[in-house]
Amino acid sequence: MDKFTVKAAEALQEAQGIALKRDHPIVDIAHLFAALIDQQDGVVPALFAKLGVDTPAIRSVSEAELAKFPEASGGTANISQALNKVIALAFDEAKDMGDAYVSTEHFLLAVLKEGKSPIAKLLGQHHIERKLVLAALKDVRGAGPVTSQDPEGSYQALEKYCRDLSADARSGKLDPVIGRNDEIRRVVQVLSRRTKNNP
Repeated sequence: MDKFTVKAAEALQEAQGIALKRDHPIVDIAHLFAALIDQQDGVVPALFAKLGVDTPAIRSVSEAELAKFPEASGGTANISQALNKVIALAFDEAKDMGDAYVSTEHFLLAVLKEGKSPIAKLLGQHHIERKLVLAALKDVRGAGPVTSQDPEGSYQALEKYCRDLSADARSGKLDPVIGRNDEIRRVVQVLSRRTKNNP
């Protein structure tokens, strides 16, 4: 688990928790996907929002997929071969992207690359393709590689902690500045200095 980001490790643990809660003898791709789409502050929900995906519809179909698994009370839930393959593909995705840790977006890309599971087919039906995910991923996480175990906290930091005053001005949400000509001239003068520091 030391090669996974915090959110990726949480997703795997949550997938196992979902399987145990439903008395499923195996943890499969559907369990991991259910954990990914419901993850608080996760990358996958942010990607789906960026892509305009109907998340409730996908959630209901994935719930129906989970209901198909056989139940066996007692014992532990073991990882299925299909999920093992997806985890291995996620490591490959991380390596290809130059990332030091496997993150939740690598799991999503691995499911898309695997292509045979019902979840991969579900994603295909909703037109969630690899190239679209990669394009949205650049917007969500930026161009930098994953070099820490908690990179998700820094994704979209500007949107999370700042206010875009230019966008507010364009949409007319800012109050007009009236009668402040002297102050505005002074600010312009200070900011346009080339030789002195401006505050």
